This record gives sequence, C-alpha cells and structure tokens, in this order.
Amino acid sequence: MKKIIIIGCSGSGKSTFARKLSAKINIPLYYLDMIWYKPDKTTLTKKEFDEQLGALLDKDMWIIDGNYQRTLEMRLKKCDTIFLLDISTKICLESAKSRIGKKRMDLPWLETEFEEDFKQWICNYRDKSLPKIMELLEKYKTNKQIIIFKSREEADNFLNSIC
Repeated sequence: MKKIIIIGCSGSGKSTFARKLSAKINIPLYYLDMIWYKPDKTTLTKKEFDEQLGALLDKDMWIIDGNYQRTLEMRLKKCDTIFLLDISTKICLESAKSRIGKKRMDLPWLETEFEEDFKQWICNYRDKSLPKIMELLEKYKTNKQIIIFKSREEADNFLNSIC
C-alpha cells in the first residue's frame, strides 16, 4: 500500500480512518476538500483542481480522502489500494450532523449548519453515487486491492491489525 484512496459517503468516517491509517503506515494524507475549496467556500476551477490532483497523483506515496466522483477514475488508475466505507445512511447522517460547529482538518472552514442540500446528498448517496462507484471498482478489481468496510468497527479492526 503506497497509493491509497479512501471513498464513501460523507459522514462515513473516511477522514478519521484516513488520519489513523496515515499515522500507522507513515504515508502523507491529502484531503480533496482542502484542494477543491478555498477558505471563503469558493472553489478552484475544474482545470486548476485537475492540475493539482494530477501533480499529487504523480508522487510516490499518498493517501487521498474524498469522493469527487468526476475524478474517481483518474485516481483509480493511479492507486494500488482502495478503501470504501460502505456505512449506513443513518450513521452517515448522524455523523455529519454531529460535526457541525467543530473545527476539522479536512475542510477549510467551520460548518455552522447542516445544510438541506448536503443532507439530501447523503440521503441519495446509496441510490445515486454508490452504484457508479461499485461499477468502477468492478472495472479495476483485477489489479487493485479493494477493501470494503460495512461498519466502523471493521475499519477499526483493520487498523488494529496493521503492525
């Protein structure tokens, strides 16, 4: 594991898992939200984002946390390991709501409210985003290590098993 992507619904625990994994295996961690968003909540252009992501993907080792379905295949081509946190919608909603008002390392601003469109994105993830992700994982399964966690306990057990 030298080039790792961590994907899953918002609130699934991707960033927490990514931080713990990075600390365990000493590989630099990059958050796609920190690349895409500026502190004032504006974004880079798609071209600027793709250029920064491309430069990151050319590095020797990395852990990349984030969905960004538009660039998922680009990351899948370059990675050797994929972690998918396939956690229930209920847990994702509870987690996303619980972090409102808390400073986060993976977002360049403080969330002050649980926005309705973000909540709806989480509610729709299993039906709209996950099937496309699974289709891409099927396409790349022969030459990538793919690990799917159905619970945070499974993710924690994996981390505890790493020497």
